[in-house]
Amino acid sequence: MSTPLPWGDVRLPWTVGQVKRLGSVTLGKMLQTKDTGQDIFAPYMRAANVQPDGVLALDDVKKMWFSPRELDDLTLRQGDVVVVEGGQGGFGRAAYVGEDLEGWGFQNSINRIRSHTENDGRFLAYYLIALRATGFIRRYCNIVSMPHLTAEKLAAIPLPLPSGPEQHAIADRLDRETVDVDSLIAALERFIGLLQERREAVIGHAFQELPSSRIRLRRFIQFLTSGSRGWGDYYADEGDVFVRIGNLPRQSLQMGGEIQRVELPPHVREGQRTRLRENDLLFSITAYIGSVAVVEPGWVDAYVSQHVAMCRLDLSRLDPRFVGYFMLGTEGQDQLLQGAVGGTKVQLALDDIRGLRIPVLALQEQRRIAAHLDRETAQIDTLITKTRRHIELAKERRTALITAAVTGQIDNHEGGLSRGGSDV
Repeated sequence: MSTPLPWGDVRLPWTVGQVKRLGSVTLGKMLQTKDTGQDIFAPYMRAANVQPDGVLALDDVKKMWFSPRELDDLTLRQGDVVVVEGGQGGFGRAAYVGEDLEGWGFQNSINRIRSHTENDGRFLAYYLIALRATGFIRRYCNIVSMPHLTAEKLAAIPLPLPSGPEQHAIADRLDRETVDVDSLIAALERFIGLLQERREAVIGHAFQELPSSRIRLRRFIQFLTSGSRGWGDYYADEGDVFVRIGNLPRQSLQMGGEIQRVELPPHVREGQRTRLRENDLLFSITAYIGSVAVVEPGWVDAYVSQHVAMCRLDLSRLDPRFVGYFMLGTEGQDQLLQGAVGGTKVQLALDDIRGLRIPVLALQEQRRIAAHLDRETAQIDTLITKTRRHIELAKERRTALITAAVTGQIDNHEGGLSRGGSDV
């Protein structure tokens, strides 16, 4: 029979029902910070504990007050499924609870699904993970402002209804095969970490043998500013590019990320002073302090936000890529991240940038070091990009495997495709 599920014209070997056919849905408790007299101070699960791809991260535990009855009603047992209720980045994330969490409750950012006796919560968790990957959950929540997957909406989500033994067989197979994929992804992520360490070492080595004398950057600055507030009023689908913190990389000088555009009305002229020129040096001055970038031709004439400082140097005396690489090294990062009395910086002032101490060499030597680092880091960045693509492909394979299994396109008893199924 044809199904109303979000996978198009896939035909299921099972009937279709709703989540509430497999288990009961319960919303958690609103955060309570004070004891009313007989309450219990207990750990609770919140949205941050439910990570993508069914991962439960329980190392960061918070506590709140529950009445004894609430704590009894809001238990978390092996076999439960937890689903994030709200939030732009996380709503609809689901995970299986693989062990009893004795003494835990859960917040109202979480819906708990407790499977009926004959059903397997693992099957349900895998199904919801696949469903979210299709974009169905986002469409289903009918987002206007802050999205919410309420208990009522969650209970009404359509899903296939295989028998209990079939659910167990599907979950067992996916447990085995996703472990292999997850191990590959973890190995690739470790490899990226090693490449990033290698990148830091290459940059550090280039500055290791330089003279110890340093000069304040202010002596070489021709113009230094940051953007103004209120740019959000001018966001548009077309218009000038608007550079935000997300466009500054964390370990590279090359700008990237999602492009935001602004369309300024004729009477708004203040922003002209923040138009970028090629070779301007950019610093993140609020979040992600330590990010530095050099403006390349594709970003010329863009504006900058109030969270980004634009530094225009005297190019006859200082190479901006040399300065940028130095700021990515240990000594430069220490200057950006630490305050004058050793406290961690949470915001940089323009005077902090003027006060940065840099090595100064002959311009030709600066350019030689920058060109060397361009070549060396480009090779490493190419490897990182290829590795990330392999991770994306592995995640796509994981999603395809889960989707095929929970929609009956794989024969989970014989390890082959079910009749009428298609290969993944």
